[in-house]
Amino acid sequence: MTTTRQRSLNLTWAPLMLLAALGSGGALAADNAATTDPHARYQREGGACYAIKSFDERAECLSEAGLHLANSLPTPAVELPEALARNALRRCEPLPEPDRKDCMARMQGQGTTSGSVAAGGIYRELVTREVVVPAPKVPEPVAPVEPAALPAPAK
Repeated sequence: MTTTRQRSLNLTWAPLMLLAALGSGGALAADNAATTDPHARYQREGGACYAIKSFDERAECLSEAGLHLANSLPTPAVELPEALARNALRRCEPLPEPDRKDCMARMQGQGTTSGSVAAGGIYRELVTREVVVPAPKVPEPVAPVEPAALPAPAK
């Protein structure tokens, strides 16, 4: 008797499960379409982050959502070499004159370069030797000697 009851129970649920499976196909397709748009995905993930009460966990969640957005966006095209050189020289503009001159020389390839962007930065070094000529010594003024102060010649 239990065998027949199980079969009838399973046959009752089978159509409902089939309808649920068929009905969820459209929802899954809509969800996939929403995840293909990086900004919509960021809005959804970022919105979920605001439900987190802990400040640190919320900040971590928002950071990860931003990272997912950045990774899903297309990489910008490489800039023209002329534009890159112009931008490198523009970094030197706010510096005072002696430093600006050295900065421009470093940006144009003079000196040594080490490091990389991946390692945290590019270090450029240019050693400039300046010859410092000491100022000529100015003799100290000598106080005039008065003739009356000289001893009288012996006779």
